[in-house]
Amino acid sequence: MDPKLTEVSQLFGRFKAAFLRNDFDTCTRLLSQLKVLLTQFRSLPPLFEATPDAIHELNLARDIYELAVVLSVKTEDQDAFERDFFQLKPYYTDAGNRLPPSPQEHPILGLNLLRLLVQNRIAEFHTELELLSSAALENPCIKHAVELEQSFMEGAYNRVLSARQTVPHETYVYFMDLLAKTVRDEISGCSEKAYDFLALSDAQKMLLFSSEQELLEYIKEEHSEWEIKNGFVYLQKAKESTTCKEIPSLQLINQTLSYARELERIV
Repeated sequence: MDPKLTEVSQLFGRFKAAFLRNDFDTCTRLLSQLKVLLTQFRSLPPLFEATPDAIHELNLARDIYELAVVLSVKTEDQDAFERDFFQLKPYYTDAGNRLPPSPQEHPILGLNLLRLLVQNRIAEFHTELELLSSAALENPCIKHAVELEQSFMEGAYNRVLSARQTVPHETYVYFMDLLAKTVRDEISGCSEKAYDFLALSDAQKMLLFSSEQELLEYIKEEHSEWEIKNGFVYLQKAKESTTCKEIPSLQLINQTLSYARELERIV
């Protein structure tokens, strides 16, 4: 075996051992070293040269990037997730016909869809969805993300929050918690526009909290401008803090008339 390949395999073994004992600082350090060593293999993207150990190198690199994606979830680093996912993606698309299927492929593709949903990048969500095969769309991990997006778009927020209990993979919990926050922020924004105040019990139901204490903690952390008094939460302060800009209607009318006169001259 190529000495370089042996070195990477041994370092990856240390990476996996550190991951199993939840030593994520060591994992991050070893991952940086692994990424540098992988640049020496010409069989990897974007070159894909047919070297003697090409299949072994591609397989090893795919395993490294798959674990890197999971590591980014464990460390709650969305930027690292995006970087590692895009480094991994060519192994599923361009090298997919050269490698045996990976059992981590669909869970990771579903994770990426969930990340896009959490970040409200709906257009990219559908773009990624269009690239998947019909067989992939039937996978529980992919279907979970698709059903969440449908519920989110329909405003069925109770279904979105209850979906946390039925995640198809343990790594989904992190993004489901973020999605729950996104949902509650959306409800809060609508509530500020619709109500001057709400009873705490009504706000608890509306924001889908299981206890009043959870609601109070949410208000303290996310909406300190709301005022709680006598069993009610007052939202007027949030409304008052939003300044409305006056539309310069007269200036706009004059500009429109000027454009019309210029068009008449051209015609």
